[in-house]
Amino acid sequence: MSIYDYTVRKANGEGLSLADYKGDVVLIVNTATKCGLAPQFKDLETLHIRYSEQGLRVIGFPCSQFANQEVSDNNEIQQACQLNFGVTFPIMAKIDVNGTDTDPLFVYLKESTGGVLGKEIKWNFTKFLVDRDGNVVKRYAPTVSPMKIEADIIKLIKEKVE
Repeated sequence: MSIYDYTVRKANGEGLSLADYKGDVVLIVNTATKCGLAPQFKDLETLHIRYSEQGLRVIGFPCSQFANQEVSDNNEIQQACQLNFGVTFPIMAKIDVNGTDTDPLFVYLKESTGGVLGKEIKWNFTKFLVDRDGNVVKRYAPTVSPMKIEADIIKLIKEKVE
């Protein structure tokens, strides 16, 4: 299994096969526009701009399971990300990352990595770094700044696809 086995929903409801990202390094993040960690959107955008030509893809997955810190409408989420944080990387449809309705991709991500206090996601802005073969390499806590994982991203970008 890899992330390539999953299809996710875009904000407009269309499906997106993650197989479209074969050969790319992917940073998957559960997001929330009203969260105190939302300024991380700017660092995520910086990484997206800095490394997209070298194969980095940042994908945001809005979630409102933590203190209800996300608006309910996917269009409003898109607008908030663009207007408030300048986000140009893809923001998917809102999902659940824990519980009985957990999005299948996040079931896989959590099973692949676990966390300090177990597999469940503890808060917004948990980050998963995926290599060019679709394998989850590392999970980062919500409080880890995206810029602090830049060296890990560079290392994966420099690795060639086998």
